[in-house]
Amino acid sequence: MGKSALECDCDIIHIDIVNKAKDSLLSDDRLLDIADFYKALSDSTRIKIINLLKDNDLCVCDISSILNLTKSTVSHQLKNLREKNLIKNKKIGKEVWYSLADNHVKEVFEISLEHIMEENND
Repeated sequence: MGKSALECDCDIIHIDIVNKAKDSLLSDDRLLDIADFYKALSDSTRIKIINLLKDNDLCVCDISSILNLTKSTVSHQLKNLREKNLIKNKKIGKEVWYSLADNHVKEVFEISLEHIMEENND
């Protein structure tokens, strides 16, 4: 069976390119942090919550109502998002309001959506 058109058919190591790529490689700890960030976004309920919070501050009751989930389920997902610093909360009286931690979270969501929309238009 012949080689695939996508396989490299050379035996040359391009030392300058390899060294430059190695120099730009992040540390294992930093790469694990990035992987954990994406793991936090790998659950559809958490993505729905991010989607809701990208333009709104909401309390657990609001999110529960919109997503038709129990407050316990939503609280659990909010805790996961809070632990990864993707959302923040503020207490006003007896209510706790949630919002995105910063604009980076909104940007990641919007860039992801843009990528998916472009991919689906191919």
